[in-house]
Amino acid sequence: MEITTEMIKELRAATKAGVLDCRKALESADGDFQKAVDWLREKGMATAAKRAERQASNGMVELYSHGAGRVGVMVEVNCETDFVARSEQFRTFAHEVALQVAAAAPKYIKEEDIPAEVLDHETEIAKARAREEGKPEAMLEKIALGRVEKFKDEVVLLRQPYIRDDKVTIGKLLLEQIAAIGENIVVRRIARWELGEASN
Repeated sequence: MEITTEMIKELRAATKAGVLDCRKALESADGDFQKAVDWLREKGMATAAKRAERQASNGMVELYSHGAGRVGVMVEVNCETDFVARSEQFRTFAHEVALQVAAAAPKYIKEEDIPAEVLDHETEIAKARAREEGKPEAMLEKIALGRVEKFKDEVVLLRQPYIRDDKVTIGKLLLEQIAAIGENIVVRRIARWELGEASN
């Protein structure tokens, strides 16, 4: 299929990608607009993954109070340059992370942050529950594994479904921001307090 200038213009307007990238995307997608958009997004994600290696020491601390002061959240989000730290897009992303923490109460940022003893404890609980439900002994390990993955989806910020669009995880949203902004972005620290809860 012939790729016209009009098709490239349309794709460029929708994705803000470069002319050559738009042409390549349309060629690889045989002129299919939606496939070309997906191709560009995947390319952006790959580039974003490479950027994740770079040092991020600028950024901001976002504070958010919810429910007339019943829930308070503080998040530190870092980027590479002061210029990006002051941008509207970066600040909006930091605010969205704070909203996510307020609404979904994650305990950890990344999967690797979960202590081994917490995972062992969750595995034992999952096995005991499966045993009580009368599941066969041979299946307990597999069932426990599935339940521990579900537990991670609930308590790990980057694995949680985004509160505004549950088809996207916070991790994917982060990669999209890295691809769009062109710098590494790191969610460094999160803290959440709820009125009346016991401190640990």
